[in-house]
Amino acid sequence: MANDMNVFSPTVEGKSMKTGFAMLGFFLCFLAGMGFMWMLGQRRVSADAGATADGGWDDGDSPVPISSKDPNWGKRDAPVTVVVYSDFQCPFCSKVETTLQQVRETYGPDKLRMVWKNNPLPFHPNAKPAAEAAQGVFAMAGNDAFWKFHDTAFKNQGLLSEESYAKWAQEAGVKDAVAYKAGLDSHKWSDKVDRDLYDGKAAGVQGTPSFFVNGVFINGAQPFDNFKKTIDEELKKAESKIAAGTAKTRVYVEMTRENKKDAPAAKDQEGAKEEDTTTVFKVPVGNSAVLGSSNALVTIVEFSDFQCPFCSKVEPALKSVRDKYGDKVRFVWKNEPLPFHNRAEPAAEVALEVRAEKGDPGFWDVHDRLFANQSDLSDDALVKLGTAAGANADKLKKAMSDHVYKKVLDADSEVAEDFEATGTPHFFINGRRLVGAQPEEKFEKIIDEEVGKAHDLLAKGTKATDLYAALTQDGKGPPEPEKKDLPKSLPANDPVHGSADAKVTIHEWSDFQCPFCGRVEPTVSQILKEYGGKVRIVWHDFPLPMHENAAMASEAGREAYKQKGSSAFFAIHDKMFSNQQQLKREDLDGYAHDMNLDMDRWKSALDGSAHSAEIDADKKAANEDGIAGTPAFLVVPAKSAQGYFINGAQPYSKFHKVIERAIAEAK
Repeated sequence: MANDMNVFSPTVEGKSMKTGFAMLGFFLCFLAGMGFMWMLGQRRVSADAGATADGGWDDGDSPVPISSKDPNWGKRDAPVTVVVYSDFQCPFCSKVETTLQQVRETYGPDKLRMVWKNNPLPFHPNAKPAAEAAQGVFAMAGNDAFWKFHDTAFKNQGLLSEESYAKWAQEAGVKDAVAYKAGLDSHKWSDKVDRDLYDGKAAGVQGTPSFFVNGVFINGAQPFDNFKKTIDEELKKAESKIAAGTAKTRVYVEMTRENKKDAPAAKDQEGAKEEDTTTVFKVPVGNSAVLGSSNALVTIVEFSDFQCPFCSKVEPALKSVRDKYGDKVRFVWKNEPLPFHNRAEPAAEVALEVRAEKGDPGFWDVHDRLFANQSDLSDDALVKLGTAAGANADKLKKAMSDHVYKKVLDADSEVAEDFEATGTPHFFINGRRLVGAQPEEKFEKIIDEEVGKAHDLLAKGTKATDLYAALTQDGKGPPEPEKKDLPKSLPANDPVHGSADAKVTIHEWSDFQCPFCGRVEPTVSQILKEYGGKVRIVWHDFPLPMHENAAMASEAGREAYKQKGSSAFFAIHDKMFSNQQQLKREDLDGYAHDMNLDMDRWKSALDGSAHSAEIDADKKAANEDGIAGTPAFLVVPAKSAQGYFINGAQPYSKFHKVIERAIAEAK
């Protein structure tokens, strides 16, 4: 079966940094000797005795990184580890759960460890909230509670909701219901889910369920025999390695490394895709920091993150390239601070402030200092590193506190998104993609080929300063953003925020109970703030059937609009999005009362679903355009019948790019 034995792709960031192992071997042996781990009927076994969600062990130096911050089953020193990338709303993930239970029962916790990684798919609206909820259970109550919640969620996939999560969490063992709910409301555990997503992309995960058995890839809901074949092979290899002296707690890291090293070339793998380093992309240099001569034969554009351990790891290879090729190669830096690296963005702000004061030489000076001191990127440390590179301390502090260079970072993020540089480090060598912390030989192979091409162009009369443009002029540019026609049935009297003379109208289909709709609202507010009178927002209701309070919330918004116009609509709109867990009828009545609405008219309208026809008209327009989920946006230039389609809670950079296009096209 295709891909049964594929092995992960080259590593890019989305990985945990190595923090060292907690040496608990003596304690584990004692507990094992007492029979603690094999009590009759015990179903769940923690990875280490006394392990908690905030520490204990870290296999972050594996190509498929895991740690005690991941929910896990089985012993820490089990010779085989199965890493599961899954989605609580995915029917195939649910289908394979019986097989995974059989795997656990067959091998037991001494031989097999199972580690959970979240991979919620974007077209499953309940998958990300469920992942956050499960991660919260793990953070507050540990492994046993997580697996109980996990089982309940998969057995009740049709009931995924905030109310269910609270109930299942309590049943699983979460004691503090108030703190758990507050964590869900604030998306406290969202960063961990996002980190898992980045890890999965870096390892080559493209769907769910996906598995790595000591690093060997198994794709999809495979039968038990397929798992057994791979596990048995890995078990034999691991036992041989242990017999040869490898510490049991290092087996996973060593096995995953060996499986990567010994993997057949991608072209020899059935159903696998060979890494493409030949396609040329037209990646702009722009105003980014440059190291090297403008006459260089080869330009390397690097997307990187100062907190990323793999970006640091590749630095010696890049230095070797500079030493070997000298002025033949120049480097261009693009910032891509990953969202789960909380010190990456401040470090980038500091580097950009140094550049503003000291130019490119200052930037590369602080660049080296940041990577050399990656273990401490606190505010004080960053200021110290920045001043050592010659910058003003007060300006460095202001750069971090005021996000002075946010627009520069956003611009780099847009370029990264345009060219699918979805992890760090990520390189384009004269436009040719090379992903991950690769050895210098990988760089040299492409560079040598590009040097030859550059010499050919020079011989034909191309100026040295024009080489990069000439070598990439026929390269692939960013993909064209998706367009949709304005629905013919689009209502003309829906709530509007902004001027009728705006150059761009953004039609938003949304659901007051949808967590993703709530998450994108700050971005919508930022758009209105940044673009002022150039952009207006038109609201269209699209309450989804799985959100039990969404339809009534839409009725509430419509009644506020009817009584007091768009300003009242957006006032209650803001109130409902700020309190997404308080959308029951009594909550809505309270909001109306606070807004001094006519409560008799309000009660009559909501009791009689007076605005159902208007809401249905918005749904009809969405369906006409093939819109099936929320949030969804159509960014339309003035006097145009077509707009740019944005699906989901996308970052500001995504909107900025198409809004700028739409403004340029406005008639």
